[in-house]
Amino acid sequence: MQPEALCEGLGTFMYYVYLLKLGNNSTYTGSTSDLRKRVIKHSKGGVLATKGYRPVKLIFYCVFPTKKQAINFELYLKNGPGQAF
Repeated sequence: MQPEALCEGLGTFMYYVYLLKLGNNSTYTGSTSDLRKRVIKHSKGGVLATKGYRPVKLIFYCVFPTKKQAINFELYLKNGPGQAF
């Protein structure tokens, strides 16, 4: 199922927090308003932070109604207790 299908009826603008498994077996955490476009950009080497660690695989994503909530959750995952996730 495509991410957009899961959001049907929830509103026009949704914000995603996502995890990628990188080619070196590490995990990258990011956020975006267009998940499909962002993952494709990572896959094609268009994101400096992951360019040298391809291939990338989307392993998790969650959806938030506001950008602020998405950024707060992204920061939680990157710091302190969220790193256990």
